[in-house]
Amino acid sequence: MLIERGLRVMSVEVVGDAYAIAANYLRRTGVIPDSLATNEALLESIVWMFDRGEYNKIRLANKAIAKFEAAELV
Repeated sequence: MLIERGLRVMSVEVVGDAYAIAANYLRRTGVIPDSLATNEALLESIVWMFDRGEYNKIRLANKAIAKFEAAELV
């Protein structure tokens, strides 16, 4: 499914898959709580990278995980 955001078209499937991959990993490692609630910081990070041209869901997930874990260490 594609959603128009201003003049850009966003693939909800790619963003959703990347979020699912990253959230699953972070839940299993105990970085985020095991709940059904969406982690807004993680989702915003993925959408931000998508908006800047990263469309590969695995790369999006990996970069979001690294960014999220680095922010947790601060």
